[in-house]
Order: sequence, then structure tokens, then C-alpha cells
Amino acid sequence: MRVQLAKQLLDRQIVDRDGRLVGRVDDIAFAVDDEGFPYVDCLLTAQGALGQRMGGRVGRFLVGFADRFVDEPPVRIPVALIDRVDSAVRLRVRAADLPPPPVEGWLRRHLIDRIPGANRASG
Repeated sequence: MRVQLAKQLLDRQIVDRDGRLVGRVDDIAFAVDDEGFPYVDCLLTAQGALGQRMGGRVGRFLVGFADRFVDEPPVRIPVALIDRVDSAVRLRVRAADLPPPPVEGWLRRHLIDRIPGANRASG
């Protein structure tokens, strides 16, 4: 069953209710209920989650990058927020209702916000 879930979910685009891209499903987090049965708890999206799933040299690089520079855990999207799964994972909420992806926050803090005029709205 895990193989079927992985095939149906991993690497699919995650789209919010307005059709905006949120990210990709980089991994799946499972939990165990009171009776000992596993279930899908949430979807994970971030370079660190992808690196852990991939393993090997590239996976270690992605995890190392995330640990060193980003210092934020992957975005966890609870299964309850999923509206449906077709060619993409479609959410019931807007992207703004989710935490920002870790790399996006790092880039904003360390690069974009340092550009002169970056804090002013374009008109």
C-alpha cells in the first residue's frame, strides 16, 4: 500500500484552491493511530525532505544545505487540507494560509530584502 501511495503522491505538484503552485510532494509523513494502524498524516515539501527520501550523495547534499542554510523544518501539509488528487494535489486552502517554504524564507531574508527598494510595492 505504501508503494501505491508513493506512486500516487510523490513528486506531484501541490496547488492551492486558487490554482497557485505551492510546491511538490517531496515526502509523506505517517502516524500510527491508537489501535496501531498507520495512516498518512501529512505531506512534506522542502529540499530537506526530498534529500532524506532520495538518500545517497545528492540526498545528503540537499539535507546538508537545508540544515546549514535554511534551519527550518519542511512545510507539513495535513491530509485534511487536501481537496483531491488528480494530476496534482489540490488543496482546500490558499497558499497564503500555509507557512512559506523554508528556502523561500531564507532567500527573502538573505538576498531579496537586501536589494535596494525591495520592500516597496511596484506600481
